[in-house]
Amino acid sequence: MLYGRAGEQAAIGALLAAARAGRSGALVLRGEAGIGKSALLGWAAEAATGLRVLRVTGIEAEADLAFGGLVQLLWPVQDRLAALPGPQAEALRAVLDSGRTGGQDRFVTGLAVLTLLAEVADDGPVLCLVDDAQWLDRATSDAVLFAVRRLAADRVAVLFGARDTGFAAPDLPELRPARLDAADAGRLLAERGLAPPSPAQVIARSAGNPLALLEFAAAQREHHVAAGPLPVAERVLAGFRAQISALPERTRLMMLLAAAEGRGHLPTLLGAADLLGVGTADLERAETARLLDVTGTTITFRHPLVGTAAYQGAVLARRIAVHQALAESTSDADCRVRHLAAATTAPDERVAAEIVRSADRARARTAFTAAAGLYRQAAQLTPEAGARAARLAEAAALALAAGHGRLAAELVDQAEPPAGDARARADLARVRAAVEFELGDGRAAGRLLVEHVRSAEPAGAVAMARTAARYAWSSGDGRTVHDANDALDGRDPLVRGMAALVDGDFAVGLPLLAGFVARAPAADPGRTYCAMILGDDALTRELASAEVARCRRDGLLGALPRVLQDLAGALVSAGLHRDAVAAVAEAARISRDTGSPQRLPRLDAVVARVAAIEGDERRCRELAEVSPDAGGAASTAALALLDLGLGRYESTVDLVDAALRGPLGYATAVVVAAADQVEAAVRLGEPGRADAAFRRFEAWARAGGQPWAAAVVARCHALLGDDEAHYLRALELHARSGRPFERARTELLYGEWLRRAKRRSDARVPLRSALETFSRLHAAPWVDRARTELVATGDSGPAAEPTAENPLDRLTPQELQVVRLASAGGTSREIAAQLFLSPRTVEHHLYRAFPKLGVRSRRELSRLELGRG
Repeated sequence: MLYGRAGEQAAIGALLAAARAGRSGALVLRGEAGIGKSALLGWAAEAATGLRVLRVTGIEAEADLAFGGLVQLLWPVQDRLAALPGPQAEALRAVLDSGRTGGQDRFVTGLAVLTLLAEVADDGPVLCLVDDAQWLDRATSDAVLFAVRRLAADRVAVLFGARDTGFAAPDLPELRPARLDAADAGRLLAERGLAPPSPAQVIARSAGNPLALLEFAAAQREHHVAAGPLPVAERVLAGFRAQISALPERTRLMMLLAAAEGRGHLPTLLGAADLLGVGTADLERAETARLLDVTGTTITFRHPLVGTAAYQGAVLARRIAVHQALAESTSDADCRVRHLAAATTAPDERVAAEIVRSADRARARTAFTAAAGLYRQAAQLTPEAGARAARLAEAAALALAAGHGRLAAELVDQAEPPAGDARARADLARVRAAVEFELGDGRAAGRLLVEHVRSAEPAGAVAMARTAARYAWSSGDGRTVHDANDALDGRDPLVRGMAALVDGDFAVGLPLLAGFVARAPAADPGRTYCAMILGDDALTRELASAEVARCRRDGLLGALPRVLQDLAGALVSAGLHRDAVAAVAEAARISRDTGSPQRLPRLDAVVARVAAIEGDERRCRELAEVSPDAGGAASTAALALLDLGLGRYESTVDLVDAALRGPLGYATAVVVAAADQVEAAVRLGEPGRADAAFRRFEAWARAGGQPWAAAVVARCHALLGDDEAHYLRALELHARSGRPFERARTELLYGEWLRRAKRRSDARVPLRSALETFSRLHAAPWVDRARTELVATGDSGPAAEPTAENPLDRLTPQELQVVRLASAGGTSREIAAQLFLSPRTVEHHLYRAFPKLGVRSRRELSRLELGRG
């Protein structure tokens, strides 16, 4: 019977009812020790009729053991692993069998948990109970939270119990169990048969905490209840210490062994007890005092605070002896390492080496946070300075891989290789630079790498310089791009090409980059980067699409947001705005789910251009203003285009001027924005203001050889020279290139020119084409201009006709992705594996999308003409 918990029980009941009805959900019960979280989880298990219950309890001693919690949770359903996609199944097999390796991407495990829970829920609703979540190892909590955030229509309820600190889940709903009032406290005491001499005093001291209430009531009769200003949990802890101190020494030693062992594994505990000359008989007094229970092969403290009191109440020498005995008696290599480390108080290379081996096992299973902590621990016990610095650097690299940039910065600051070891300092510089870039300082990252290029191993020097050049390029540090080139004596075509582009030497730089793309290995990510700089839309889309497909196939979730961003930019250029927005939405969702919010502003910069084309000023400015240096060039170009469409020509000219003078003036987005400045300057009657920018753009287009760029150059010449031949040349080039928005702009300008030349009938053809394209792209300001021009030619019919609605516009970004894959014949499981969702969530999206598209089945869907857009 629970007292004073009606509200909490109602919330949990609603969570269970939703799971039975086919809706997933999660709830975090948050509060101090003893407030009743575990009791509520127990009540939930009893109330979960018709649900399969999976449970895990965080163990403080195992907080640094990779996937210890996940093993508890998933062990009962491991027989379902065969139903998972290959990379996911392998990831969970690595979790459940520490001898296996688990691939490269730490997020695949979370995806596998999602798929496995959805698979189990196919047989009926599931309830996952996670108690003491603050003590879950980080690999487990990351995996479970990733899965929880992506559960939707999967009949899975997840209930967490956690203290106020140690378990961060800011996006999940929380409920704080209320403190018991005096009436409920009295009823609880009566039910338990406790009648303390001063019940009112006990109730007041317990402050509504049920554990404190019961412990204080029992302790008052024994005259060892703690009083004073301490928090309730501290007073309960003090009470437990007092109880334990009254026990025989041998009993206290057995309790210390149990507390240090942590898992409650009786065989291990008894092996260590034998070494220390104690045994199970010595537990009798603790059992009689209801401080712990022994059942089968498990020993359990009545409350975790009992174990804490037993451990904290022992002197250091006794704790060391206990950990040494446990290290000798356990058969688990990682548990042995934990106890060895706890028993070691001075540098010891033998112990440090064992910890490193444990860290490498954790890394092989993608538990990077645990591996980072172990490498840090190994460094603390490493006697030799160089090896200590190397292990701290490795810890920092692993922390960064786990998404903990601040921790990585702290670790890398502690690493200090010997002054004469240039190679070690170069290796550390790689890690430090990656940390700086992750924390947003690309300039510092690039400079740091350049300083150490000549000290690096020959095989790594080129890669180091290329990374430095990319960091510097994206942050507007042209000087460091040149320094990276100088460090390689101009021998690398990629870095040399980027340095040339910084100087505006397009005739040298662009061919060098094109040559690099042609000769580099297919898997080199630098190819996509160069294709974007070159403005080669088709190649960028081809390379990015292939990389997205590879990430989906291999479960490389952590790398996917970057390549989706690259693909989205190419889709915008191709006029496929809906698909670009869907790609960005997926990338943003993954970035948030994987703890990488620093990528969100870069993604915003891509969508800002779509908003600019559509004339959505509020949205465009919101997106552009939050973009960092990495998105600054694209964001400024988007704002200039927005103002051009809205007729703010002075602002367009000024924005492009400022961008060209700024640190990112060499960026492709800024160079190409010269075409917008030309049009704005001509409409202002001051074409000379765009001369410098246009000459730069023309040189860029000539050197790059992209047909769309040549078409836009021809259009600019037509605007500046009032020559029809340039318009005709531009349209000829547009016909064999992409960028429909640019083609429509040329058609609009040509139509305006024809109307002014009194050739109204001729003007209607390009104007109608422009209107059709602008309408499809939802480019509202440009639609208005095209319609106005058509009306001026006397053709009011097409201008007045509404554009047919594209049914795809009714879909959410994720529905659009699901529909496209389903229309191509993908099954729910195949789509789920590609989009990192559960099959039921895929079916849920289809169920919602079918009415919007006017279809009732996949067969009807396959017959629809789903043109990309």
